[in-house]
Amino acid sequence: MFKNKKIFVLGMARSGYEVCRLLSKYNNTILVTDKKEQDQNHIMELNNLGINFINTDDPLELLDKSFDIVVKNPGIRYDHPLILKAKELGIKVVNEVEVAYHFLPEDVYIITVTGSNGKTTTTTLIYEFIKAMKKDVHLGGNIGYPLSSLVKEVKSGDVLVLEISAQQLHDMYDFKSNVSVLTNLTEVHLDFFGDYDNYIKHKLKIFNHHTNSDIAIINKTNKDSYDACKKIKSKKIYFSSLEECDACIKDNSIYYNQEKIIDLSDIRVKGNHNYENIMCAIIATKTLGISNDTIKEVLSKFTGVEHRIEFVKKVNGREFYNDSKATNVKSTITALSSFKSPVILLLGGLDRGHSFEDLRPYLSYVSHIVCYGETKERIKEFALSCNIDCTVVENLEEACRLAYNISNEGDTILLSPACASWDQFEGYEKRGKLFKEVVENLD
Repeated sequence: MFKNKKIFVLGMARSGYEVCRLLSKYNNTILVTDKKEQDQNHIMELNNLGINFINTDDPLELLDKSFDIVVKNPGIRYDHPLILKAKELGIKVVNEVEVAYHFLPEDVYIITVTGSNGKTTTTTLIYEFIKAMKKDVHLGGNIGYPLSSLVKEVKSGDVLVLEISAQQLHDMYDFKSNVSVLTNLTEVHLDFFGDYDNYIKHKLKIFNHHTNSDIAIINKTNKDSYDACKKIKSKKIYFSSLEECDACIKDNSIYYNQEKIIDLSDIRVKGNHNYENIMCAIIATKTLGISNDTIKEVLSKFTGVEHRIEFVKKVNGREFYNDSKATNVKSTITALSSFKSPVILLLGGLDRGHSFEDLRPYLSYVSHIVCYGETKERIKEFALSCNIDCTVVENLEEACRLAYNISNEGDTILLSPACASWDQFEGYEKRGKLFKEVVENLD
């Protein structure tokens, strides 16, 4: 399908670069465009492979009916003029994961994770569990390692663990997993998908081509997830931290299929959201025969993932936490629910027009809000309506330093922005790294 073709790659970045490298091995003629400047070493490498890179804000005139396929960066909206033109010309639009899937050995065991929140922690835990089992396992997808970059390493019989975003699922067709996790559903990315029903429809593509021989791991308590999955063909296995089902909490322990797996006291990360992520990982890896001892060994050391309620440093009695991956209000609620001491909260970022109102019941420990970015004025208005002191600054560095200057010993300073980062950063990772750099230089 992806050999001897003329291919247009829209959007380079990491996934576009890697899919170009993969496709160059199969006698394809490739054009890649991006409106941003790209790494010159990458451009030179692609040029040496015979791939043409064009830096342009207007790629529309470069596409004509001579192209067989468009590979779209998942961050590009599907109503982009070039995508609409491709559809008019009858050119198939796919993404990097869909392309790479066609080059995998047929007997690779694929575990995928999607959901509005908890994807990265769940994916990482599954990978760590399988690695501890001494199996050949590969980690990729939305977690930062494009599948195209892994193809050359994946052998027959290996296990592949992938975090998959809703944006990636939009352009999936043939891709199929053996086990798929849906952590939860909440109203996010509506600027991309238009409405919640459309977002849910795309999330359900994580179960594409499933039969009752394939496994769907579903949140029993999250009503939207439970209801949305009623008609899928997979074998359904449920988890919940709040009610009894296949994987649940009883007697301060995690149980699966009525068997006690681990005491909560033996788990380093805390909070119901983390326990649910752990349940997903347990169910997924029990399909591969993981032992309870291996689960306990991993969880006794696992401290969470970078940028997700990540402890950074204690400075003069103030504890700093990096939750840059909180790109929506639901994620920030999860973070706020984890603290029972005074919090100075750093909020702000890209303005998607979303409401902050759902944060209101979770602000009882928040003594001050520092806001920045495109959403700063709306956040200030919201904070004042909650009778919480609020200071407006221009950027994250100013927000961090101000929070430190107004804090008291014993305070928690929490970056949990409830907004995407793209107004000032390339991604939440860059935002979190800057926060940590600023914290490291405080005294």
